[in-house]
Amino acid sequence: MRTIKGPAIFLAQFADDAAPFNALPTIARWAARHGYKGVQIPSWDARLFDLKRAAESQDYCDEVRGILAEAGLELTELSTHLQGQLVAVHPAYDLAFDGFAAQAVRGNPAARQAWAVEQMRLAARASRRLGLTAHATFSGALAWPYLYPWPQRPAGLIETAFDELAHRWRPILDAFDEAGVDVCYEIHPGEDLFDGASFEMFLDRVDDHPRCNILYDPSHFVLQQLDYLAFIDIYHQRIRAFHAKDAEFNPTGRQGVYSGYAPWAGRAGRFRSLGDGQVDFRTIFSKLSQYGFSGWAVLEWECCIKDSEQGAAEGAPFIASRIIEVASRAFDDFAASGADEAMNRAMLGIVR
Repeated sequence: MRTIKGPAIFLAQFADDAAPFNALPTIARWAARHGYKGVQIPSWDARLFDLKRAAESQDYCDEVRGILAEAGLELTELSTHLQGQLVAVHPAYDLAFDGFAAQAVRGNPAARQAWAVEQMRLAARASRRLGLTAHATFSGALAWPYLYPWPQRPAGLIETAFDELAHRWRPILDAFDEAGVDVCYEIHPGEDLFDGASFEMFLDRVDDHPRCNILYDPSHFVLQQLDYLAFIDIYHQRIRAFHAKDAEFNPTGRQGVYSGYAPWAGRAGRFRSLGDGQVDFRTIFSKLSQYGFSGWAVLEWECCIKDSEQGAAEGAPFIASRIIEVASRAFDDFAASGADEAMNRAMLGIVR
């Protein structure tokens, strides 16, 4: 067993044009003041990070790490959630997702996809230069519009979608393998990898690729009523990153999982700040510690009620209080009688 690192914070939801959230040195000091020990950086946000420069320049990567170290922080992972999303986009979402891409490739799905793939390759090289071992991203989606089986899906539709998804990601996974970095897909509705079964479909098609791994975020499982604790038991060997985000699910006679198109505050399932939802984090931290997860516990703030500043301030002590310093010795060592093979054989009645 190993002790989980943390607390850390994902900066994506906090970055802003106003100080201190508009530059890495100032947002780093802000995070440190709240008690965080690590930050996960959104690689698409030029106010905080230059992905292309990081892929090409060790000096720049050393500068980034130095800025964080000066604030008493470490870099946990880079994130390419937006770029990963664009590796696979169903045409129904072309307009909605175009804004995630560089201006030059908007309105051109093929160019946008090529740009996204190159972004992922840059992220692999940047992660290696930064000394990272895990990377946070989304898988993108081709099959998602056909999630509900009505109208009846043509035979082979989902299989074809996953074949294509694997075809697009396999070279990226190989690039991350060369860099020595795990690709951690956030299992998330809206992505084709949204639960354990869909992750397995993808994993099978990339031939159990060693770099195909999971970013575990229990909030998304609460909203779809999946057993988020059993998920750890099943997939712990592939869990290489962790977002600590809370959620609640309160079905009524009017709405359930799909929530009737309600806005976030009015949905049966909604994200909450840490401690305000229903997620059993004590058991999550116990299970992750039991299975030897040694990565970072990273706060992702998404709440439709509580202000982000309050959520950040409360998040660091919440995580810190749940990190388990794993045992260095067995609790019953005091009663140990030593190792004696002859005694063991005698106690078992083995005579030969």
